[in-house]
Amino acid sequence: MDARELADRLEIADLLARYTRAVDSGRWERLDEVFTEDAVIDYSSAGGVRGGREEVKAWLAEVLTHWPGRLHLIGAPVIDFGGDGEARVSAPFTDTLAPSREMVAAGTAGFLHGGGWYHHRLRRTPDGWRSVELVEEQSWRTAR
Repeated sequence: MDARELADRLEIADLLARYTRAVDSGRWERLDEVFTEDAVIDYSSAGGVRGGREEVKAWLAEVLTHWPGRLHLIGAPVIDFGGDGEARVSAPFTDTLAPSREMVAAGTAGFLHGGGWYHHRLRRTPDGWRSVELVEEQSWRTAR
């Protein structure tokens, strides 16, 4: 592995971390630093939408207000570089979606735990690596 590939791998790992931080913090504008303007994002395996970046940002903002406590953990990604300035990335994830503290104190149900794989197709851009496609492969989900 040469220095360029090592740097690319670190940048891609940072991209995955920025994705989870944007979703967990509700800072939807930060997804512009993760996805290209023409990206396609597919959450249909989890019962969500498949659409463009702006459509998905609006959907996340609406749906995730029900779970203000959010934490996504990303495992070690498998990264395959193409010779065309693109990379395929598959990274395992787990997530926890939780209602507010006040709702929990009142005995409200609503904890969701899940996991699966995030499959990204990335492109090297002048601003660094960006996702042009994300397909979530939800493997499991529990609720209580």
